[in-house]
Amino acid sequence: MADTESCVLHLPALEDIARVLESGLKKNYADVHVNVVDCPDLTQEPFGFPVKGLCGKPRIADVGGVPYLVPTARLDKIYNINTVSKKIHLPGAYILGAGAVSHKSVSMNAELIFSIQAESLTAAAVNGNYMASVNPADNSCLLEKYSDKYHDLDFGLLSNLYASEGNPGKVIEVNVKQRTGKDNFVSCMRKSLKEHYEDKPVGMGGTFIIQNGKAKLHIMPREFSVCPLNTDEDVDHWLNFYDMKAPLICQSVFVSHDPGFDLRVEHTHCFSHHGEGGHYHNDTTPDSVHYLGYFHPAEYLYRIDRPPVTHLVGRD
Repeated sequence: MADTESCVLHLPALEDIARVLESGLKKNYADVHVNVVDCPDLTQEPFGFPVKGLCGKPRIADVGGVPYLVPTARLDKIYNINTVSKKIHLPGAYILGAGAVSHKSVSMNAELIFSIQAESLTAAAVNGNYMASVNPADNSCLLEKYSDKYHDLDFGLLSNLYASEGNPGKVIEVNVKQRTGKDNFVSCMRKSLKEHYEDKPVGMGGTFIIQNGKAKLHIMPREFSVCPLNTDEDVDHWLNFYDMKAPLICQSVFVSHDPGFDLRVEHTHCFSHHGEGGHYHNDTTPDSVHYLGYFHPAEYLYRIDRPPVTHLVGRD
């Protein structure tokens, strides 16, 4: 795996972040409650994660990047969760987030929803990842538990990951209803942190549930585009968009400010227990939507295999 860069992130107190988020979210939602709480047991439904919490040596990894997908896909860009966990100095880490499958492993292109514990010296990896692809029969969403069909720990092209020891502990609970503004849930939180902390980068990771309403999600086609995707419009025409129903469990990573690493500053993928999932854009039922999330700030940022030639196409 290619070069790794890193930096220390700004790490305010949880209570301070909670106040900033609450203030910002009130500009975008009618009903807002943000508190510091004990993390719920994430091994329980609806999460079903392999660990109980989000705490312990929290860090963020931005691996690869959109320039390895568009304008044309770099199918040689394959990464491994165990290798990533060692690169970020956290063997055995629990990792959540958003990315793409390894074409080499699954013989197609698909969205990957991360919920995986890397191997440690004393335990094997536990792969709770989901994969969302386009069903060739009818172009609907095909959501599968990755380990039901595949046994590797690889992914491809790009990913945005939050890693920790997976311990119980204090987290920030965000509970909002009824969207009144244009920003999606993640963008509103990220922009709130950016406005308050300015050029001090604050990185967050966590999971949230869209408990009520519907959301706009996309899934990449099973086949990579033969024609180069040179603009956001090209990318949108290539993608498959869906209106998906709650409840959706969403794995999210965002950084308030890019300190010079060509980051994808926010990225969220969702899965469900009713067969729907993909890349989150926004809710489509603002009057009835209800988000409930649990987040934790990261201490460090790791940038792995930064693309040498970059652009801003396809980062929404």
